[in-house]
Amino acid sequence: MSKSNSTLTTLPACRLAIPPQALTELGLDAATWQVLVDSIFPAANTVEGVLLAVRYCQARGLDVMKRPVHIVPMWNRSLGREVETVWPGIAEVQTTAARTGQWAGMDPARFGPEVTRSFSGSTKVNGTWQDQAVTVTFPAWCEVTVYRLIGGARCPFTETVFWEETYARMGGGELPTAMWVKRPRGQLLKCAKAASLRAAFPEEAGYTAEEMAGKAIDGDLVSMTVATSSAEATATPTTESVPESTEPVVPDVDEAILTQIEGLVIRAAKSRAWASAQDYFKGRYQGEVLDYALAELARAERESFAPAEAA
Repeated sequence: MSKSNSTLTTLPACRLAIPPQALTELGLDAATWQVLVDSIFPAANTVEGVLLAVRYCQARGLDVMKRPVHIVPMWNRSLGREVETVWPGIAEVQTTAARTGQWAGMDPARFGPEVTRSFSGSTKVNGTWQDQAVTVTFPAWCEVTVYRLIGGARCPFTETVFWEETYARMGGGELPTAMWVKRPRGQLLKCAKAASLRAAFPEEAGYTAEEMAGKAIDGDLVSMTVATSSAEATATPTTESVPESTEPVVPDVDEAILTQIEGLVIRAAKSRAWASAQDYFKGRYQGEVLDYALAELARAERESFAPAEAA
Protein backbone atom coordinates (compact mmCIF):
# COMPACT_ATOMS: atom_id res chain seq x y z
CA MET A 1 0.00 0.00 0.00
CA SER A 2 2.81 2.39 0.85
CA LYS A 3 4.47 1.67 -2.50
CA SER A 4 1.29 2.62 -4.36
CA ASN A 5 0.95 5.83 -2.39
CA SER A 6 4.59 6.68 -3.09
CA THR A 7 3.98 6.28 -6.84
CA LEU A 8 0.94 8.50 -6.75
CA THR A 9 2.79 11.27 -4.94
CA THR A 10 5.96 11.01 -7.04
CA LEU A 11 4.38 11.38 -10.49
CA PRO A 12 2.71 14.80 -9.96
CA ALA A 13 5.96 16.13 -8.48
CA CYS A 14 7.82 15.34 -11.68
CA ARG A 15 8.65 18.34 -13.88
CA LEU A 16 6.77 16.68 -16.75
CA ALA A 17 4.06 14.58 -15.09
CA ILE A 18 2.66 11.60 -16.97
CA PRO A 19 -0.25 9.25 -16.15
CA PRO A 20 0.81 5.87 -14.72
CA GLN A 21 -1.08 4.11 -17.52
CA ALA A 22 1.12 5.76 -20.14
CA LEU A 23 4.25 4.60 -18.30
CA THR A 24 2.90 1.05 -18.16
CA GLU A 25 2.28 1.07 -21.90
CA LEU A 26 5.90 2.15 -22.46
CA GLY A 27 7.27 -0.45 -20.04
CA LEU A 28 8.72 2.25 -17.77
CA ASP A 29 8.40 3.01 -14.07
CA ALA A 30 8.14 6.38 -12.33
CA ALA A 31 11.81 6.43 -11.30
CA THR A 32 12.98 5.83 -14.87
CA TRP A 33 10.68 8.55 -16.18
CA GLN A 34 12.12 10.95 -13.59
CA VAL A 35 15.64 10.21 -14.85
CA LEU A 36 14.57 10.71 -18.47
CA VAL A 37 12.99 14.08 -17.72
CA ASP A 38 15.62 15.47 -15.35
CA SER A 39 18.89 13.92 -16.60
CA ILE A 40 18.58 12.48 -20.11
CA PHE A 41 16.36 15.18 -21.65
CA PRO A 42 16.57 18.12 -19.20
CA ALA A 43 15.78 20.70 -21.91
CA ALA A 44 12.53 19.00 -22.99
CA ASN A 45 9.47 21.19 -22.50
CA THR A 46 6.70 18.69 -23.20
CA VAL A 47 5.76 15.17 -22.17
CA GLU A 48 5.18 14.42 -25.84
CA GLY A 49 8.76 15.24 -26.73
CA VAL A 50 10.14 12.73 -24.20
CA LEU A 51 7.55 10.12 -25.21
CA LEU A 52 8.54 10.49 -28.84
CA ALA A 53 12.21 10.00 -27.97
CA VAL A 54 11.39 6.85 -25.98
CA ARG A 55 9.24 5.40 -28.77
CA TYR A 56 11.89 6.19 -31.37
CA CYS A 57 14.50 4.31 -29.36
CA GLN A 58 12.18 1.37 -28.76
CA ALA A 59 11.40 1.12 -32.47
CA ARG A 60 15.11 1.23 -33.37
CA GLY A 61 16.25 -1.14 -30.63
CA LEU A 62 18.29 1.59 -28.90
CA ASP A 63 18.93 2.20 -25.19
CA VAL A 64 17.30 5.57 -24.48
CA MET A 65 19.38 5.91 -21.30
CA LYS A 66 22.50 6.24 -23.49
CA ARG A 67 20.91 9.32 -25.11
CA PRO A 68 21.17 8.19 -28.75
CA VAL A 69 18.61 10.81 -29.78
CA HIS A 70 18.03 14.45 -28.94
CA ILE A 71 14.89 16.54 -28.53
CA VAL A 72 15.32 19.57 -30.77
CA PRO A 73 12.92 22.55 -30.69
CA MET A 74 12.23 23.76 -34.24
CA TRP A 75 10.12 26.59 -35.60
CA ASN A 76 7.32 25.22 -37.76
CA ARG A 77 6.49 27.91 -40.32
CA SER A 78 3.30 26.13 -41.40
CA LEU A 79 1.94 25.98 -37.84
CA GLY A 80 3.38 29.35 -36.81
CA ARG A 81 4.83 27.96 -33.58
CA GLU A 82 7.73 26.01 -32.15
CA VAL A 83 7.43 22.23 -31.92
CA GLU A 84 9.65 19.66 -30.27
CA THR A 85 11.19 17.17 -32.67
CA VAL A 86 13.36 14.12 -32.17
CA TRP A 87 16.53 13.51 -34.19
CA PRO A 88 19.29 10.92 -33.82
CA GLY A 89 22.69 12.03 -32.60
CA ILE A 90 25.84 11.29 -34.60
CA ALA A 91 26.54 8.27 -32.37
CA GLU A 92 23.20 6.69 -33.34
CA VAL A 93 23.92 7.19 -37.05
CA GLN A 94 27.34 5.53 -36.63
CA THR A 95 25.69 2.67 -34.73
CA THR A 96 23.17 2.20 -37.54
CA ALA A 97 25.96 2.13 -40.14
CA ALA A 98 27.97 -0.37 -38.08
CA ARG A 99 24.96 -2.68 -37.76
CA THR A 100 24.89 -3.14 -41.54
CA GLY A 101 28.19 -4.98 -41.35
CA GLN A 102 29.40 -2.91 -44.32
CA TRP A 103 30.96 0.07 -42.57
CA ALA A 104 34.67 -0.12 -43.30
CA GLY A 105 36.04 2.82 -41.34
CA MET A 106 36.43 6.58 -41.52
CA ASP A 107 39.46 8.77 -42.29
CA PRO A 108 40.53 11.59 -39.95
CA ALA A 109 38.67 14.82 -40.64
CA ARG A 110 40.20 17.57 -42.78
CA PHE A 111 39.49 21.19 -41.85
CA GLY A 112 39.64 24.31 -43.98
CA PRO A 113 41.34 27.58 -43.00
CA GLU A 114 40.10 29.37 -39.91
CA VAL A 115 37.81 32.37 -40.32
CA THR A 116 36.92 34.98 -37.72
CA ARG A 117 33.54 36.66 -38.05
CA SER A 118 31.27 38.77 -35.86
CA PHE A 119 27.56 37.98 -35.62
CA SER A 120 24.82 40.23 -34.25
CA GLY A 121 21.09 39.96 -33.81
CA SER A 122 18.23 39.72 -31.36
CA THR A 123 17.45 36.76 -29.16
CA LYS A 124 14.88 36.12 -26.44
CA VAL A 125 16.32 36.15 -22.91
CA ASN A 126 13.97 35.54 -19.97
CA GLY A 127 10.99 36.28 -22.18
CA THR A 128 12.27 39.56 -23.65
CA TRP A 129 14.14 40.25 -26.89
CA GLN A 130 17.68 41.56 -26.44
CA ASP A 131 20.36 42.63 -28.92
CA GLN A 132 23.50 40.53 -28.75
CA ALA A 133 26.81 40.24 -30.60
CA VAL A 134 29.45 37.53 -30.65
CA THR A 135 32.73 36.91 -32.46
CA VAL A 136 33.59 33.35 -33.46
CA THR A 137 36.71 31.81 -35.00
CA PHE A 138 35.76 28.71 -36.96
CA PRO A 139 37.07 26.43 -39.74
CA ALA A 140 35.62 27.41 -43.11
CA TRP A 141 34.81 23.79 -43.90
CA CYS A 142 35.23 20.21 -42.76
CA GLU A 143 35.59 17.12 -44.92
CA VAL A 144 35.20 13.49 -43.87
CA THR A 145 35.59 10.28 -45.87
CA VAL A 146 33.56 7.21 -44.88
CA TYR A 147 34.19 3.74 -46.35
CA ARG A 148 31.59 1.10 -47.20
CA LEU A 149 32.09 -2.44 -48.43
CA ILE A 150 30.28 -2.86 -51.74
CA GLY A 151 30.72 -6.14 -53.57
CA GLY A 152 33.77 -6.83 -51.45
CA ALA A 153 35.44 -3.52 -52.39
CA ARG A 154 36.17 -0.73 -49.87
CA CYS A 155 34.51 2.31 -51.47
CA PRO A 156 35.06 5.88 -50.22
CA PHE A 157 32.29 8.44 -49.72
CA THR A 158 33.45 12.01 -49.08
CA GLU A 159 31.32 15.02 -48.15
CA THR A 160 32.41 18.60 -47.47
CA VAL A 161 30.36 20.70 -45.05
CA PHE A 162 30.75 24.48 -44.73
CA TRP A 163 30.50 26.13 -41.31
CA GLU A 164 28.51 29.20 -42.39
CA GLU A 165 25.96 27.02 -44.19
CA THR A 166 25.61 24.58 -41.30
CA TYR A 167 25.81 26.31 -37.92
CA ALA A 168 22.74 26.43 -35.69
CA ARG A 169 21.09 29.83 -35.36
CA MET A 170 19.24 31.28 -32.38
CA GLY A 171 15.68 32.40 -32.99
CA GLY A 172 15.95 32.09 -36.76
CA GLY A 173 18.43 35.00 -36.97
CA GLU A 174 22.19 35.03 -37.59
CA LEU A 175 23.49 34.50 -34.04
CA PRO A 176 25.11 31.08 -33.50
CA THR A 177 23.84 29.00 -30.61
CA ALA A 178 26.00 28.69 -27.51
CA MET A 179 27.22 25.24 -28.49
CA TRP A 180 28.45 26.41 -31.90
CA VAL A 181 30.24 29.33 -30.25
CA LYS A 182 31.85 27.05 -27.65
CA ARG A 183 32.70 24.14 -30.00
CA PRO A 184 32.92 25.51 -33.57
CA ARG A 185 35.18 22.67 -34.76
CA GLY A 186 33.49 19.87 -32.84
CA GLN A 187 29.98 20.71 -34.01
CA LEU A 188 31.08 21.04 -37.64
CA LEU A 189 32.90 17.71 -37.39
CA LYS A 190 29.72 15.97 -36.23
CA CYS A 191 27.82 17.41 -39.21
CA ALA A 192 30.55 16.38 -41.64
CA LYS A 193 30.51 12.83 -40.27
CA ALA A 194 26.73 12.70 -40.57
CA ALA A 195 26.81 13.94 -44.18
CA SER A 196 29.39 11.34 -45.22
CA LEU A 197 27.59 8.51 -43.42
CA ARG A 198 24.38 9.56 -45.15
CA ALA A 199 26.16 9.48 -48.52
CA ALA A 200 27.58 6.03 -47.82
CA PHE A 201 24.39 4.59 -46.28
CA PRO A 202 21.49 6.55 -47.82
CA GLU A 203 18.99 3.79 -47.01
CA GLU A 204 19.99 3.75 -43.34
CA ALA A 205 21.20 7.18 -42.24
CA GLY A 206 19.20 10.39 -42.00
CA TYR A 207 19.75 13.90 -40.72
CA THR A 208 21.04 14.32 -37.18
CA ALA A 209 20.22 16.59 -34.26
CA GLU A 210 23.47 18.49 -34.80
CA GLU A 211 22.37 19.32 -38.35
CA MET A 212 18.76 20.21 -37.55
CA ALA A 213 19.28 22.40 -34.47
CA GLY A 214 18.38 25.99 -35.25
CA LYS A 215 16.60 25.05 -38.47
CA ALA A 216 12.93 25.54 -39.33
CA ILE A 217 10.42 22.95 -40.53
CA ASP A 218 9.22 24.24 -43.88
CA GLY A 219 7.59 22.77 -46.94
CA ASP A 220 7.15 19.19 -45.75
CA LEU A 221 5.92 17.16 -42.80
CA VAL A 222 8.74 15.73 -40.70
CA SER A 223 7.49 12.19 -40.18
CA MET A 224 8.29 10.24 -37.02
CA THR A 225 9.87 13.29 -35.38
CA VAL A 226 7.23 15.89 -34.53
CA ALA A 227 5.77 15.88 -31.02
CA THR A 228 2.14 16.99 -30.87
CA SER A 229 0.59 18.79 -27.92
CA SER A 230 -1.22 16.98 -25.12
CA ALA A 231 -4.60 17.99 -26.51
CA GLU A 232 -3.63 16.70 -29.95
CA ALA A 233 -2.27 13.47 -28.56
CA THR A 234 -5.42 12.61 -26.59
CA ALA A 235 -8.01 13.60 -29.18
CA THR A 236 -9.33 10.65 -31.19
CA PRO A 237 -9.96 11.10 -33.99
CA THR A 238 -8.04 14.36 -34.54
CA THR A 239 -9.01 15.01 -38.14
CA GLU A 240 -12.24 16.66 -39.17
CA SER A 241 -15.15 14.26 -39.52
CA VAL A 242 -15.88 13.13 -43.06
CA PRO A 243 -18.78 10.80 -43.93
CA GLU A 244 -17.28 7.33 -44.30
CA SER A 245 -19.46 6.48 -47.26
CA THR A 246 -18.43 9.55 -49.25
CA GLU A 247 -15.48 9.25 -51.61
CA PRO A 248 -13.41 12.45 -51.67
CA VAL A 249 -13.63 14.43 -54.88
CA VAL A 250 -10.23 14.53 -56.55
CA PRO A 251 -9.49 18.18 -57.38
CA ASP A 252 -8.39 19.25 -60.84
CA VAL A 253 -4.82 20.19 -59.93
CA ASP A 254 -1.30 19.28 -60.93
CA GLU A 255 -0.48 15.61 -60.37
CA ALA A 256 2.55 16.61 -58.30
CA ILE A 257 0.28 18.17 -55.65
CA LEU A 258 -1.79 15.01 -55.39
CA THR A 259 1.37 12.93 -55.11
CA GLN A 260 2.65 15.20 -52.34
CA ILE A 261 -0.63 14.89 -50.42
CA GLU A 262 -0.52 11.11 -50.77
CA GLY A 263 3.06 11.01 -49.47
CA LEU A 264 2.25 13.20 -46.47
CA VAL A 265 -0.78 11.08 -45.58
CA ILE A 266 1.35 7.93 -45.71
CA ARG A 267 3.97 9.49 -43.44
CA ALA A 268 1.31 10.75 -41.03
CA ALA A 269 -0.13 7.23 -40.86
CA LYS A 270 3.28 5.70 -40.12
CA SER A 271 4.01 8.17 -37.30
CA ARG A 272 0.36 8.63 -36.23
CA ALA A 273 0.96 12.38 -36.43
CA TRP A 274 -2.64 13.12 -37.42
CA ALA A 275 -2.92 16.53 -35.77
CA SER A 276 0.39 17.77 -37.15
CA ALA A 277 -0.58 16.65 -40.64
CA GLN A 278 -3.97 18.34 -40.36
CA ASP A 279 -2.38 21.62 -39.25
CA TYR A 280 0.12 21.37 -42.07
CA PHE A 281 -2.63 20.87 -44.68
CA LYS A 282 -4.63 23.80 -43.33
CA GLY A 283 -1.61 26.07 -43.53
CA ARG A 284 -0.60 24.99 -47.04
CA TYR A 285 -3.77 24.32 -49.04
CA GLN A 286 -7.14 25.99 -49.63
CA GLY A 287 -10.53 25.25 -51.14
CA GLU A 288 -11.15 21.90 -52.76
CA VAL A 289 -7.50 20.89 -52.45
CA LEU A 290 -7.69 21.33 -48.67
CA ASP A 291 -10.99 19.43 -48.55
CA TYR A 292 -9.45 16.55 -50.49
CA ALA A 293 -6.31 16.47 -48.32
CA LEU A 294 -8.33 16.41 -45.07
CA ALA A 295 -10.64 13.74 -46.45
CA GLU A 296 -7.71 11.53 -47.39
CA LEU A 297 -6.16 12.08 -43.95
CA ALA A 298 -9.44 11.18 -42.22
CA ARG A 299 -9.77 8.05 -44.34
CA ALA A 300 -6.24 6.95 -43.46
CA GLU A 301 -6.89 7.57 -39.77
CA ARG A 302 -10.11 5.52 -39.83
CA GLU A 303 -8.31 2.68 -41.53
CA SER A 304 -5.50 2.77 -38.97
CA PHE A 305 -7.98 2.35 -36.12
CA ALA A 306 -9.97 -0.39 -37.85
CA PRO A 307 -7.43 -3.22 -37.22
CA ALA A 308 -7.19 -2.29 -33.53
CA GLU A 309 -10.96 -2.33 -33.14
CA ALA A 310 -11.22 -5.67 -34.92
CA ALA A 311 -8.63 -7.17 -32.60
